[in-house]
Amino acid sequence: MSSMARDLGTIRKMGIKALTEKLGPVGMVEFIRQFDSGYGDYTKERHEWLDNIDIKTIVKQAEAKRDR
Repeated sequence: MSSMARDLGTIRKMGIKALTEKLGPVGMVEFIRQFDSGYGDYTKERHEWLDNIDIKTIVKQAEAKRDR
């Protein structure tokens, strides 16, 4: 293992320890989740969802959700 990888591993452990000490375990997890990049191709999926829908349909769907 290279010294860079060891250093990054050590830094990661120290960071998680510091976050846990300051934020608690739940706060640490919530903080880390902010940096999750997710998965999939949002741009492609957005086109699949929205290319065949008109604004009137979007408004109707939004109003239906609001009225629930």
